[in-house]
Amino acid sequence: MNLFHQIKDDVIAVLDGLAASGGLPAGLDYARISVEPPRDVSHGDISTNAAMVLAKPAGMNPRELAGSIAEGMATLEFVTNTDVAGPGFINLTLTDNFWRQRLLDILRLGTDYGSSTVGEGRVVNVEYVSANPTGPMHVGHGRGAVVGDALASLLAKAGFKVTREYYINDAGAQVDALARSAHWRYREALGEALGEMPEGLYPGDYLVDVGADLAKAEGDKWQNADEGEWLEPIRDTVIDAMMALIRDDLAALGVEHDVFSSERKLVAAGAVDEVLTTLTERGLIYTGTLEPPKGKLPDDWEERPQTLFRSTNFGDDVDRPIKKSDGSWTYFATDMAYHLDKVKRGYPSMIDVWGADHGGYVKRVTAAVKALTDGEGALDVQLCQMVNLSEDGQPVKMSKRAGTFVTLREVIDRVGKDVVRFIMLTRKNDASLDFDLAKVTEQSRDNPVFYVQYSHARCRSVLRHATEMFCESELTPEALQAASLDRLGDVAELALIKSMAEWPRMVEAAAEAHEPHRVAYYLQELSAAFHALWTKGAREDETLRFINSEDKELTLARLALVQALAFVIASGLEVMGVVPVEEL
Repeated sequence: MNLFHQIKDDVIAVLDGLAASGGLPAGLDYARISVEPPRDVSHGDISTNAAMVLAKPAGMNPRELAGSIAEGMATLEFVTNTDVAGPGFINLTLTDNFWRQRLLDILRLGTDYGSSTVGEGRVVNVEYVSANPTGPMHVGHGRGAVVGDALASLLAKAGFKVTREYYINDAGAQVDALARSAHWRYREALGEALGEMPEGLYPGDYLVDVGADLAKAEGDKWQNADEGEWLEPIRDTVIDAMMALIRDDLAALGVEHDVFSSERKLVAAGAVDEVLTTLTERGLIYTGTLEPPKGKLPDDWEERPQTLFRSTNFGDDVDRPIKKSDGSWTYFATDMAYHLDKVKRGYPSMIDVWGADHGGYVKRVTAAVKALTDGEGALDVQLCQMVNLSEDGQPVKMSKRAGTFVTLREVIDRVGKDVVRFIMLTRKNDASLDFDLAKVTEQSRDNPVFYVQYSHARCRSVLRHATEMFCESELTPEALQAASLDRLGDVAELALIKSMAEWPRMVEAAAEAHEPHRVAYYLQELSAAFHALWTKGAREDETLRFINSEDKELTLARLALVQALAFVIASGLEVMGVVPVEEL
């Protein structure tokens, strides 16, 4: 239940009443009306801009209109005060009992609290990770995996129908280089002394086992054969092996995709040819030459005719080539086909999670989606900046296994998947992220993972200790709904309830903005409010302790508060893909 929707309905009912009585013109558009918490808590509990957005179309003074709306809202039983501020904001203060009743919503719904129907079942495709199948994933891939997976969960909680997709870039020069690297390891496994691996191949130890398996399965069949004989079968074998490795790494991170799409299969099915035909028919393909890229001197640039897509017609900076000089497709051409394929499969709404090094690629793909779908397809690209991996402030050296970087699996094995997932969401994805292997496992308030998990563990601890006073049947969420919640009257208790009541609104806002990091921020703020209340009872006012052996009625009310808090934290961690701990 999103209480802000409820109060917006109440505001609209007041407006409809004013229109019916002639105090407001009929037929006004209410779409821009917002109901939200005020920026300054001293202004009240709820603020609405209704008067400000309706005054001009109504031909009225905004403060006068605000006064009329405030007068109508003051008649509601849960409103204790109304105030018109500034140019026409309306601030409302609600009864303490209204806030206490929100605990009943949470206890009734459990971790489903915050689930919404705002998505209305609309389908959305979230494509993330999509690492080239040329080796194990690195930490940067892990950030994209977590951001994409949490965003998919967030959208699902907000009522969207989500498909998680992985695009396998298994065509092109990089997988041919991978096949040659595997063939090199295969020859080594047969006993050849080859020395140092040539440049342009993948030197990591992860291909040693692939080479050994090939030697065991094929003997010396391809040892001295021409590349034309072994390139394709070894390429198929090694891609399968690398995708098995990637799937295993993703599983260790708690990431599962619904769909794996293959670039090779897409090209083989003629999807790129179809794109060329479609765009040609629309007059969007031509042969021309491009200006040299920025930073190129004239004598470095070879001007030549190219097959170009008129991407500037759709917001791009320059038109883009779709064929290479050797006649093969550019990566852009296959990406055009891939996104059109997604739309044809029933996903006009698409979200791609890419690494920051693809930032210059966004405009052209967005332009292609507009051109190929006549504007019906929508693509949002979320870029993930670098992860700076360190330990006690010192950069972590590269992995021996990977050869050039620290693998994601090594980090997961070191600190655990839940720590990796939480930390990856402590910054907005387009900001760089510092990941210190030592600090992320510290048990201190400076470690956001510990801080939030500790709040949940504390809740569970309180509920366990309560079994010394009550039988278990009295402590179920259903039984706690009968607690005398009016006993919760301290400012800190009510502030905590108000923070919990914002969770449904947070889910919807974060989902619509495609910003899963907001969940981590929210949980940290909620945990701070809880720890502050805990400290207040432990150090300043013993009457605020959650368990009071001399007042069972008050204790049950506070246990209802604690159980509700545990549900909200668990709900948020669930979106993040993190398992809430029972104790620390």
